[in-house]
Amino acid sequence: MKRLVAALAALFGIAWLRHRKPAEPDPAEELRVKLAQAREADDREEFEAGEKPVDEVPDVDARRREVHDRARQQIDEIG
Repeated sequence: MKRLVAALAALFGIAWLRHRKPAEPDPAEELRVKLAQAREADDREEFEAGEKPVDEVPDVDARRREVHDRARQQIDEIG
């Protein structure tokens, strides 16, 4: 009787192993793969090509004064 129970348990175990759902992929591993792909692509140079270096950016205060001066001129023309 013990052999029959052991054999049945073994059969059920084998059947369970064959029919179980496959394990879901590890999200951390997926992120590692994406990060590796991003490092290989390395489009940083292309991205930074559209950027202006800090020393080439116009002075914000000078631009603000210019805009205010034009606005005052237009207000004077209207009134």
